[in-house]
Amino acid sequence: MAFKLRVFKDRSTAGVTLARRLKKQSIQPPLLVLGLPRGGVPVAYEVARVLDAPLDVMLVRKIGMPRQPELAIGAVASGNITVHSPQIGPEGSEMSQLFERLAQNQRREIERRELVYRSGLPPLDLHGRSVILVDDGIATGSTMLAAIRATRKAGALAIIVAAPVASPEAEEVVRSEADDAVILQTPPTLLSIGEWYQDFNQIEDSEVCRLLELSRQASADASRISSTTAQTHPRVHENR
Repeated sequence: MAFKLRVFKDRSTAGVTLARRLKKQSIQPPLLVLGLPRGGVPVAYEVARVLDAPLDVMLVRKIGMPRQPELAIGAVASGNITVHSPQIGPEGSEMSQLFERLAQNQRREIERRELVYRSGLPPLDLHGRSVILVDDGIATGSTMLAAIRATRKAGALAIIVAAPVASPEAEEVVRSEADDAVILQTPPTLLSIGEWYQDFNQIEDSEVCRLLELSRQASADASRISSTTAQTHPRVHENR
């Protein structure tokens, strides 16, 4: 089915629209939604809320070309995952050494974000889970590819990539390794993710933490209500 290209009001609106599409998918439980910080988390929050699923983060960082930081030449993710473009060249080359220095800086940033976003929580347990990886957009695919590989390495049962917008090339890249992908629109030319949002404000760590806490509290409340209901209305077993 063809969908008319449109600009989203903001990440939250895009997340609700994306969630409605995901509800039509056949996804085997148990389900976990992982947002790619920072911009993917507000989108993932709405997906998790609509699908009544827990929310967490998959920590991944783009590696940009020096003096052209928006041009991705690779990415790193939790679990010691590294993805690099073919232009990096062979190991030991000048470009390869530069890439490794840039990658090491981003690995340190992943460690910092792990402490900020998941301080005091046990490591992500993805074994036997269907995981939806959510970002606010996919330009080259390298960042999402690193996320897919990290999720696969962590033992996920199935991986579904979800984003409001992606370039056709990026969609092809992620579909080659994910089990499924739900992309709302793939414009022929995607110069930047921000052009597909009316409001594409910078997301800060504090907002990521706020949304994660809201989702965790909602999950805890739902579990408490379920437990109380089970105690108040125990199942009656009939002897047959």
